[in-house]
Amino acid sequence: MHKSRLGGLIIDCQGDDLPGAAAFWSRALGLDPMPVTDPADKNYVTLETPPNEVDIEVQRVAHESRVHIDIETDDIDAEVARLIDLGAQEVARIRGWVVMQAPTGQRFCVVKVQRANFAEEANIWP
Repeated sequence: MHKSRLGGLIIDCQGDDLPGAAAFWSRALGLDPMPVTDPADKNYVTLETPPNEVDIEVQRVAHESRVHIDIETDDIDAEVARLIDLGAQEVARIRGWVVMQAPTGQRFCVVKVQRANFAEEANIWP
């Protein structure tokens, strides 16, 4: 048994101006950017959302700009297997998360638990 739920909305931005992209989305959504505390996260800016709401991040990418979702889970391998059974395909494993592709072509990621209220509000899967 494992749990999962929608964890995040990721705004993929192609190009070198991550601060400019984050500033646009920060102003557009009315959410303040959070300081980057880990140098390994230089390609991400997290926007501050109210507690227990979906995480929103602006991410610098090499591919075309798009938006994707993250599914947070307490068991990445079990969630990936469940999604494959539903018709998704595993695309890549990166730094502790898994990039997937839906049968309809959209990319999304399966990530570790992100929010404090996960245990109380996540879906439970056999």
